[in-house]
Amino acid sequence: MAELQCGEDPEPCEPGPAGPLFVPVRPGPAGCVARLFRTPVGGRTAVAFTTHRRLTAALGSRQDWIRLSEPALRALTVPLGVPHVTVDPRLAAHPVAAPRRRTPAWRDWDPQTVGALRATGAAALVGALTTWIG
Repeated sequence: MAELQCGEDPEPCEPGPAGPLFVPVRPGPAGCVARLFRTPVGGRTAVAFTTHRRLTAALGSRQDWIRLSEPALRALTVPLGVPHVTVDPRLAAHPVAAPRRRTPAWRDWDPQTVGALRATGAAALVGALTTWIG
């Protein structure tokens, strides 16, 4: 027996939310642009929320939004190479602190020490070339 594909099944494989969703947007050159996010593994996804309360809980009260159906949101994002839509994401990562530097920055180095390293490196290079050339 052949397996049915989702498009051939009279009932959808994963029913989507009924009605328009709250889609976060940002200002763009010609109006609003749907915001795209990253999944925990790094893939791109569009995000939508079923209620305004869930949107503000996740992204804050100052986040702009528009109402779109899931098929309309997919029609906007699939040409951009983003076929996935995440509805009501529950997990969010906390900001990660930058790792501490183990070595001092180049500004903290003594210029004479850096000059000595350059001269030593140049002398080693000349010595190696002399040995190689003969």
